[in-house]
Formats: sequence, C-alpha cells, structure tokens
Amino acid sequence: MIPVIALVGRPNVGKSTLFNRLTRSRDALVADYPGLTRDRKYGEAELAGRRFILIDTGGITGEEHGIDSAMAAQSLQAMDEADAVLFLVDCRDGLTAADRLIADELRNKGRRVYLVANKVDGVNVDTAMAEFYELGFEQVFPTTATHGRGVKNLMEAVLSFFPEQPQQDEDAFKGIKIAVVGRPNVGKSTLVNRMLGEERVVVFDLPGTTRDSIYIDYERNGKPYTIIDTAGIRRRKNVKLAVEKFSIVKTLQAIDDANVVVLLIDAREGLVDQDLHLMGHAIEAGRALVLAVNKWDGLEQHSREQIKTELERRLRFAEFADIHFISALHGSGVGNLYKSIEDAFQSATDKLNTNHLTRILQVAVQEHQPPLVRGRRVKLRYAHAGGRNPPVVVIHGNQTEEVPAHYARYLEKIFRRALDLHGTPIRIEFRSGDNPYAGKRNQLTPRQLAKKRRLMKHVKKNR
Repeated sequence: MIPVIALVGRPNVGKSTLFNRLTRSRDALVADYPGLTRDRKYGEAELAGRRFILIDTGGITGEEHGIDSAMAAQSLQAMDEADAVLFLVDCRDGLTAADRLIADELRNKGRRVYLVANKVDGVNVDTAMAEFYELGFEQVFPTTATHGRGVKNLMEAVLSFFPEQPQQDEDAFKGIKIAVVGRPNVGKSTLVNRMLGEERVVVFDLPGTTRDSIYIDYERNGKPYTIIDTAGIRRRKNVKLAVEKFSIVKTLQAIDDANVVVLLIDAREGLVDQDLHLMGHAIEAGRALVLAVNKWDGLEQHSREQIKTELERRLRFAEFADIHFISALHGSGVGNLYKSIEDAFQSATDKLNTNHLTRILQVAVQEHQPPLVRGRRVKLRYAHAGGRNPPVVVIHGNQTEEVPAHYARYLEKIFRRALDLHGTPIRIEFRSGDNPYAGKRNQLTPRQLAKKRRLMKHVKKNR
C-alpha cells in the first residue's frame, strides 16, 4: 500500500508550507497566523518515483477550547491514520511545553516519528537543534520548508523505511483489480453485489455504511477479478466523524492499488464537484477509468438528455473514459461494464513497440511541427515506452524542456488515436540528449565529417 505520512506540531511551525512543497501545490492555506489549518488536509506527493499520501493537520498547544479542541482532536486522529509522523518544531522559538506534550502523545501512540527542526535559515543549526534532542528521538532533521532546504534528505530517510512498491508482474497476473468509488449513497455496495451476483457486501439505505475498503476475489466466465468496495467520500466540510476521515485514506489507497477505477455517479443528483475531484485523483494516479451513471431507471427522457449534455460539457478532460447508464439495483446495463473494464485494462497494460511509437511521432511532427524557441525549432527524434498502467511514452530530442503544453496535448491525442487506447490516461515525457560536440570547437560535426569523407574519396579516385 502507498504510505501515509502525517504532519503534526504546534501552530505556525510550517506544516502547511511543507505540505505544499511536497505536494507541489497550494492546496493548504499558508499564512503567518497560528491555527489557520482547522481540519485535516489530504494530498498525494511523489519523490524519486516513490508516491505517498500526506496529511496536513492543525496545531496542538494543549490549551485548546471550543473549535480549537476539535482541531487538536483531528491532529491526534491523524497520528492514528498514518504509517509515519513528521513532528515539526520551530528552531526560532526553541523547545516549548507544547512540543513536549506532542512528543509524549506520539510515544504513547507508538508511531514511527521523524523530528523535523524547521526554520533553520539564519540560525546556527547545531546550536538551534541541540535542545530538541531532549525530546528523546533518535535523529533531528534540519529543514527550511519555505526554501526546500533539507526536505529531500528528510523524505529519503522517511521513505527508505517503506518497501518499494513493486511493478506489476504481468506473468504473475492474478486478475484485474477494480475499485468502485463515488460519493456516499450512490449505490457502490449495491453495484458490487450485482457484479458479484451475490450479497457479499452489506447494503443499507444510509450514507457511509462502508467504512473500509473491502477486497473480494472472484471469477466471471473463467476470468479472475478482484473488486474493491470503498467508502464514500464527501466534501471535506461535510466530513465530521473521525472514522469517516480514516475511510478517505483507505479509498485513496484503493484507487492507487487498482488497475481500473469505476466511478459511480448518481443520475438523480447529476455531476457534482466531488465527482470531478475523485475523477481527477484517479487520472492523476494514472488509473484506467470507467464511468457509471447509476439510478438511471425511472428518469424521464428530459432529465436523461440534460444529464448527457452536462456530462459531455464537463468531462472533456476525460473523453477517453467510457460512460455507462445503469441501474445497480435492478441490474440493467451492469454487465456492459465488463467490456469497458477489459478494454481499459488492455489499453493500460499493452506493451508498446519502439519502432511503432517512433513512426507515430514522425507522422505527428510532419503534420504539425514543434514550435520555434529563440529562433531554433524543437527537434523530436524518437520515442519509446516508459511504463504501463498508465502507458508512458518517452520522447527524446533537443530542447524538449521547451515543448509547450498545447503541443504536448496534441501529441497525447495523436498517440491515443494511433494506439487505439480506450479508458486509460496516457503520459508523455520529454528528454533532451546532451550535445556531444558542446565545448569541442575543433571537432567536426557529422555533416562536416561526411563532407570530408566525400572529398577524400574524390581525391583518391582522381589520383
């Protein structure tokens, strides 16, 4: 499973700043004001190909009242959810009573803790860190989250404790993992039971019945599958219970662990922002995607046309995903999901041939050349496969770091169409080769060398 790492500490020690730096986002509010983070914030990050989930929390002082006490409770709950905890302290403030309180709580919970001495810029690092060893942790990591100083060393140490996530071995294939995700009460457990053909998952007409992700192995027409029934994710301001917050982590982990994500949408409520957030997370994780619009039975034709128009307008960023209109309760349209699931998995895991990818690239460049950059045209020379689930196409050339986003999207569409990919995102990576003649003014270029050879051949012939 993808590791879960919580950021805890007193207010205003830099937790949200570190969260934003690691997730490369502005998702957590950051300001020089204590207690700005009122609730837990979840984000996904990556370092050197290692992915992990971060939890940003509010600060703990031990003197909380009212809403602040609820905020502190959220921070304590985050410690229970996490596989490891980054305990941030402030080098400029020095060791405080609140730091000692948090340290005691972490020891009681038995978490793996990494003590992070933040804001070391402008101070003597050794002197500033010395007093924090009183807290009894084995090592103190000096950082400056605002500038990134020491952050890489810290995260390398944290991630080294967790085993690397193995690449999927196609020879040891045990069946497609299907994660069924969606908001609460859209019918996920009903759909799981319908796909299984039996009552394997508890179903009640009550939001939030499923609190954990449930893995079920089964066979259909002789083919193995694993279906994952997940907890529903609501908008963050509506998430109250601690146990429901824990289910968010389990759902994000299930998406990461799946081969294909089936996103269930409630036809009677239409497409809402939370559906788009879930879809975006699945695409960002590189998972193949199938969309299922549930509770389609009983809708009037006018309502159906409205929903189809809305989906077409708002899902242009996920045009690759098949859409099915189903009734999980009555079973209509559910069987058709398997064809899209199989196609999406096949597209996501097919082996891509280097020669074929290079020919596609050459045709794309001929039809629409890359732009000029400072008077020189970007040159794209060849392409090869860089990974599967999702398929990754690596393109080599010169000045590839200058390829604009619109041209990258053009290439993505060309490769998707040429490779006939269905139901899976595709990633394009660019790599520039070093110029072997850089700094060697006296060395001939290939064209000059060929010209010299022709001249020598001509001279020898006429002797």
